[in-house]
Amino acid sequence: MSAKSPAGSPARGKSEAGAAAAAETKADSPADADAGTSPAAKTEQVEASAPERAVETSPETTAEAAPETGSDATPGTASGAVTSLGAEGAEAAGAEGTGSEAAEKASASTPDTEVDSSVTDADTATEAEPNSSAAGTDADPDAEVTTPRTWSSRLGLRRRVRAWREKHPVAALTLSWVVTFLAAVLVYICLEMPNTLGQLRLMEFARIPAEAIMVAVILLSLPRRARIAVAAIFGALVGAIAVLNMFDMGFNEYLGRHFNIILDWSLFGDARGYLKDTFGGAATQVITVGLIALIVVLIVLVALAMVRLSNVLVTYKAHATRATLIAGTVWITCSALALEFHGIPLAADHTAGVIKYQVRAVQETLRDEAEFKKVAKVDAFGNTPGSQLVPDLRGKDMIFTFIESYGRSAIEDPIMAPGVDATLAADTKALSKAGFAAKSGWLTSATYGGSSWLGHSTTMSGLWVSNQQRYRTVMASDHLSLTDAFKKTGAFDTVGVMPGIQKGWPEQSFYGLDKVYNAFQLGYQGPKFSWSTMPDQYALQQFQNQVHSKPRTDGKSLMSLLILTSSHQPWAPIPKLVPWDQLGNGSIFDSIEKAGNKASSVIADTTKSRQEYGKSIQYSVNSLTQWLERYGNDNTVLVFLGDHQPIARVSGNHASRDVPISIVAKDPKVLEKIDSWNWSDGLRPAHDAPVWKMSSFRDKFLTAYGSTPHPKTN
Repeated sequence: MSAKSPAGSPARGKSEAGAAAAAETKADSPADADAGTSPAAKTEQVEASAPERAVETSPETTAEAAPETGSDATPGTASGAVTSLGAEGAEAAGAEGTGSEAAEKASASTPDTEVDSSVTDADTATEAEPNSSAAGTDADPDAEVTTPRTWSSRLGLRRRVRAWREKHPVAALTLSWVVTFLAAVLVYICLEMPNTLGQLRLMEFARIPAEAIMVAVILLSLPRRARIAVAAIFGALVGAIAVLNMFDMGFNEYLGRHFNIILDWSLFGDARGYLKDTFGGAATQVITVGLIALIVVLIVLVALAMVRLSNVLVTYKAHATRATLIAGTVWITCSALALEFHGIPLAADHTAGVIKYQVRAVQETLRDEAEFKKVAKVDAFGNTPGSQLVPDLRGKDMIFTFIESYGRSAIEDPIMAPGVDATLAADTKALSKAGFAAKSGWLTSATYGGSSWLGHSTTMSGLWVSNQQRYRTVMASDHLSLTDAFKKTGAFDTVGVMPGIQKGWPEQSFYGLDKVYNAFQLGYQGPKFSWSTMPDQYALQQFQNQVHSKPRTDGKSLMSLLILTSSHQPWAPIPKLVPWDQLGNGSIFDSIEKAGNKASSVIADTTKSRQEYGKSIQYSVNSLTQWLERYGNDNTVLVFLGDHQPIARVSGNHASRDVPISIVAKDPKVLEKIDSWNWSDGLRPAHDAPVWKMSSFRDKFLTAYGSTPHPKTN
């Protein structure tokens, strides 16, 4: 009788030492002595019963019983912890009489297989019976099982999986290699993941990642536990960096800059609010939960994929070492010769580059925060008495207005420009007929695609407020804002009308506003238009009804700050102008909102987004200029500008950050004060009109209208 177990049987993973011990025990029994059977026959009987009586052992127990036996199995092998080659070596050694000698011979016959029982793939795992004793002893089949049900269920599942593999070895092997291949693809894609949509192309993935080569070298040199830990940590890091690259894609697409891991977390709350206003609460909840789950699953999957790949490396250590050496040589050659494929370097270190960039960004952010605090304390007009601020505008009806996303692209892009330019030309003509004149120029905004408050604060503070940390610093300072300068004179009442504000707004103090009318104080009962709480025309009419038309009993003039929102993305649906005397409580807009485009039908279509964006700018500019024609007076001075360009998908890749700015007045002396600025006549700035940084406007404006600098240095 052959001592070899059936191919694929669990007995092949059993301890040979245990079988020998069982044979000795049986030989000492009275039944064997009476039978008078030969030793060879006894040995055959014991070995024949081995599949039913041998004790299953874990990979660790097997390694202890036969330390010289290679235990890293090929992925997908249907046998237990011992490879088929090792089993055959053990069978051949059976004549020698000991399992230890068989193991030594098996080890000698597999010189390229590393001694490592760490393979965590289910293909190579064997479990110990919960109630069995040490290897080499018989387990009592009648003993009561006291193992907890969860552990027993787990063992049962593993047995069923192992049984399926034994029954379908080819399918099991194929499945194992498919999973390994997918793991490699996942890790590779994450290593090469670009951070802009423009780079998301197949050629970007035709590179050799240096990080993969370096980590392979490390993993091949580590012992089992350290290897698994390093593989899991590296995989989680690669997954996290892939997530950061995805964040970068979104920020580059919408805000024209990289994601800042220190400053930008607060923006996700604003993004969630935008989604809620655009798609509704239920859809936003689903999107939020889905994104969080995707991030967690991606990081976990990449970590598990790296562990699996590390097991494959040590299983084929000799081949993996040669392949790693070759890959490293090819990478160095490609790097030294600067070899490229369609303009893309073949030698890549993308992930390492991302890590270096983020480290530098953190350092620069911390350094910038400290430096900006010093800059914010310096103010050319910080100590100027109120009597010496804007003396040439005393008695004027001053209005500062920001139009959401009103950027240079609206005036010069071939898709949007025809409609917007025609509107600006018609409105310039209508204002001229009403006695108003205008001059226009360009300002370079501190933000792009969003974060409108950065544009507002940069214009009003005279500081370059380009990120959230700078914004918080400015809002907490006593730096003089342009609107606060009017309040400091004591000659103006200061009011803000902000339909986009739907919560407490502590910034009111920095801007020096006596009163602020938010979305809930304007009496609107009509429908929302996507993110915008109300149409600009309605907000302007309420400004007229509640603020502008009220007589000033204290003898003061009025300075107003208005933030218009109808041109906020996603530009669907867009309100339309209605007769001013029919605005009422805003319910007149119900039918207009229902007949408008759905956000989902516009936001995914670049061409349509550009077209609708242009229409929204036309609506906002028309609303403002019609209000001025209708309610402006001889002392009205209107300053209106954009806060930033629209998102990159609309403004175009590499678009400037310029926004138009116009000053409109009936009094010719107001515009004469800025003749030296060389701005264009009318509401449309010429292409070659002067371009200033947005942060320079405050000081230029204060100086032009007679303010005397008294610097504050600390």
